[in-house]
Amino acid sequence: MLVFIGFICILLLVVAHEAGHFFAARRNGIEVEEFGIGFPPKAKTLGVRNGTEYTLNWLPLGGFVKLKGEHDADTTPGSFGAARLIDKVKVMVAGVGVNFLIAFLLFTFVSLIGIPQLVPNQYSVESNATVQRQDVLAGFVAEGSPAEQSGLQANDVIRSIKAEGMCFDGGCDGFVLNESDDLGDATSALAGQNVSIEIERSGEEQRLNTTLLTEQEVEASKDTDDPKGYLGVVPSEYSTKRYTWAAPIVGAGTTVQFTQLTLEGLGGIVTGLFRGEVKEATEQVSGVVGVGFIFSSASFLGPVFMLMIVAVISLSLAVMNVLPIPALDGGRLFVTLLFRALNKPLTKETEEKIHGSGFAALMILFLLITVVDVQRFIL
Repeated sequence: MLVFIGFICILLLVVAHEAGHFFAARRNGIEVEEFGIGFPPKAKTLGVRNGTEYTLNWLPLGGFVKLKGEHDADTTPGSFGAARLIDKVKVMVAGVGVNFLIAFLLFTFVSLIGIPQLVPNQYSVESNATVQRQDVLAGFVAEGSPAEQSGLQANDVIRSIKAEGMCFDGGCDGFVLNESDDLGDATSALAGQNVSIEIERSGEEQRLNTTLLTEQEVEASKDTDDPKGYLGVVPSEYSTKRYTWAAPIVGAGTTVQFTQLTLEGLGGIVTGLFRGEVKEATEQVSGVVGVGFIFSSASFLGPVFMLMIVAVISLSLAVMNVLPIPALDGGRLFVTLLFRALNKPLTKETEEKIHGSGFAALMILFLLITVVDVQRFIL
């Protein structure tokens, strides 16, 4: 179900992207022949209005807008080719603009509710920030560790840990955990003792019991292929901050920050491909299956976290489309401007060769990423 939800989210973001092209074309006097959800072959015509056919197509890979005379060399009145260069630029960047706008609006909205921290030093306006949630989560649980023996599972929220029948500096509730480092401090102080761990799982409070490893056992495990801590858990943190008047500022700052991070990530992927590290490069990206897995594994964090992920995906689509990659918006714009700068005509045949080969390469990449996602998350 969550894979399906991830798929629907991506589909809606792509349709919104195409809607940007649609309205920009209409506004600048360019006729739109078809607005399609999915790619051909056509499954059904949903209707015809103002000369535009709205269709539902069999290949659920996004959507498209078919403009009248969409080749740069076309001179028919009302066609894309006959439009002024500035109007063509507006149409080509409109989809990217819509995805950036969606990301900004979603980041702003979740900032009003409580924006999750996904990266270190995430953009913030501390003078207006209120910490709404700060939890320590069980990340990796080592096999055969005290954590596994107690029944602790990945993604459990660890509230506190204490020795049975004893009180400590943290009070009779034991050590209350607010940061991931607190878990290491608590378990080292209680090494070798029987402890009670208060957790939250699926919204329900539970109490688990186990015996922590001694210092000697932890030291001995460091010399093996399976080193363990006192509890055998790699913790992670999940925190959210809520803003009021600063929410739009945080939305804009987060959009800029994640755009930069996305570009840096893409740069790392390209560098990896040039080095011949194809496997490593493909593992840094995810497609529909990967997004569904992210939704599934993080569903316990709630709908606000899901909205945050949708915002990041929208931003990623915007960044990808602005790059000079053939068949994508940035590639079409780059080719159009390049031929203008060279003062050479961009013929229909040349344009189709450039963007046709780019589209084929993108489809191969899409299939490759899907295969990698299936192997990584399902098999």
